[in-house]
Order: sequence, then structure tokens, then C-alpha cells
Amino acid sequence: MNPSLKLFLVLIIALEVTFTNHLFSNVVIIILALAYLIYRRVSWRRLTWMIAVTLIPAVAIFVTIAFFSPSRNVYFAWVLVSRLYVYVLTGSAVSCTTSALQLVQSLEQNCHLPSKFAYGVLAALNLFPRIYQEVRLIRIAGQMRGITLHWWSPRLYFKAILAASQWADQMAQAMESHGFVEGQARTSAHRIPLTRRDWTTFIGLVVALQYLIIALP
Repeated sequence: MNPSLKLFLVLIIALEVTFTNHLFSNVVIIILALAYLIYRRVSWRRLTWMIAVTLIPAVAIFVTIAFFSPSRNVYFAWVLVSRLYVYVLTGSAVSCTTSALQLVQSLEQNCHLPSKFAYGVLAALNLFPRIYQEVRLIRIAGQMRGITLHWWSPRLYFKAILAASQWADQMAQAMESHGFVEGQARTSAHRIPLTRRDWTTFIGLVVALQYLIIALP
């Protein structure tokens, strides 16, 4: 499916699940999301890690609602736990099967997202590894002078912000040197198609979601 339609489908699922209290439909969505992730050959280690990490807030929510809330509603506790897993697994169905580059390109080409915003998002995502490396270098440089910069130290992040401001100027110059002009039409080296099959699949899944949440008890 087209990356933009896949993202919109996940947002629709999250919105409808938020305002409904159907445990059965949540469980069905969780099973389908897991099946899709397995079909797309997402590693078992990654799946196990997502489920295990989500289990921590899930247990906290269940214990709070089921044992310490005034109503002690066990059914509603299970609904909230299943809702949490719906968010995680459906979001993973997008993030684990679609790269950030493909998603941003699809939003730019198919949804007419402004080019400067699209390239800005890609630049920010690609700068994360460099920011992490810069923070490590700053801490090492401080240790060489006998200064320990902890992760909560304001000086550490102030130095990182100064370095990031220099990267922003370099990024702007690099984009201009590659012919980027704000407000001008651009061609795409890699086209992200939006076919009739994508629309048919998207509409069919949305209709099936309405039947699952509204029609079924």
C-alpha cells in the first residue's frame, strides 16, 4: 500500500479505537497487525522487544484501573491495555515496513506536502546520529580537561545546540548548491505511485474497520 495511505489508515484506527470501548475489535486489530508484521518479515527480536517494553505501562494501567480505581472495572482495564497494544502494533506496521524517506517522499508527492517542510524533516532525522556523536565528543573533550558533563548538564546541551546551528547553515548552503529553490516546482528521481489498487485496499480496510467496531457487538 502507498505509504501515505498506510499512515492515514493507522491514524483512523487510532482515532476510532480511542473513542470506543470494544475489547473484541481491539484484539482482532492486534492479531491482524501482528500477522502483517510477520508477513513483512519483521524480526522476532524486534517484535518481542516491542511487546515486552509495552508490557510495562500495560501492567501499570491494568493494576491501576482494575484494583485501585473507584469502580474497579476489570473489563475497562483490559480495553485500555488492548488499546495501548493497538497503538504500538499499528504504528509499528508503518515504521517497521516503511522508511522515513519513502514516507516523506510520498507525503510530498501524493499529499502535496511543502518541499521545504519535507526536506526539513529528512534533515532533522538524518542529523540524529550526528548529534549523538557530537554529544559524545563534547563529553570526552570535557573529561580531557577534568570536567565531567552529565546527561542532565545544561552546558552539554548548550554546546550541542551551538554545533547544530552551524550544521543548519551548512545544510542550507548544501541544499542551495544542489538547486533547491523555495516555492519552485521540483522533479523527483524516485516516484512513489498512488494506484487504484492502493485506493481500493485503503477503502476496503476502512469499511472493514467500521464493520468491526460498529456492527459487531
